[in-house]
Amino acid sequence: MKVINLGETNSVLGSFIAELRDIRIQKDSLRFRTNLERVGEVFAYEISKTLTYSEKDVTTPLGIARVSTPDSQIVASTILRAGLPVHNGILRVFDHAESAFLAAFRKYGKGDYFEIRADYCTTPSLEGKVLILSDTLIATGASVEVVLKKLIHDGGHPSQIHIVCPIASNYAVDMLCQKLDDDVTLWVGAIDPELTSHSYVIPGLGDAGDLAFGGKL
Repeated sequence: MKVINLGETNSVLGSFIAELRDIRIQKDSLRFRTNLERVGEVFAYEISKTLTYSEKDVTTPLGIARVSTPDSQIVASTILRAGLPVHNGILRVFDHAESAFLAAFRKYGKGDYFEIRADYCTTPSLEGKVLILSDTLIATGASVEVVLKKLIHDGGHPSQIHIVCPIASNYAVDMLCQKLDDDVTLWVGAIDPELTSHSYVIPGLGDAGDLAFGGKL
C-alpha cells in the first residue's frame, strides 16, 4: 500500500485539521462538518491528478476549445456515520460519481477485545472503476480492512482503490501496509503516534460521529 501524507506539506489543509482537533471549535457541529467537507474536497482534488484523462472538444459561444477531462468512473464510498461529511466533500469535486455506503461497528467481547461487524452494504458495480473509501479517523485499521473486503465481495474489483482519512494512527498505517495490496493508496492529513488500551487515537480528535451529528444512546 502506498501512503500519501498531505500534512507533510504546508497547505490550507493544516488549518482544517487544526480546527477539527480544537476542543473549543468542536462545540460548533456545523463548523466541524464543514471542515470535514473541506478536507474531502482537498483529498478529491489530489486524487484527481491520478486519474486517466483524454482531450475533448467543448463548444463555447465563440468557438471550440480543446480540454483535457477525466475518463475514470468513480464510486465514492463511506463508512456511516462519521464519514458522511468527508464523503460529501468528495462528491462536490467528483459530482458525477456513484456512491456506496456501509455501516460498520465494534462488537466488544471480554476486556478490550472487539471485532468489526459490517452488516449493511449498498454499492453499485465497482468492476473496473475507481473506488474512493472515506472515513474520518482510522484507529486500528480493522474497519477499513473489513469494509474493503465487503465492498469488493459485493461490488467487484475496482481498477484503483483510494482510502481517504483526515487522521490515522501510526499503528493503523503500519497494519494496512501489511494487509492491503500495492495498488491501494492511503491519503491522510496527519498520522498520530498513539493508541489507548481501548484503541482510541491520541491526540486524535474525539468521537467524530458525535461531534458531527450529536450524541447517541
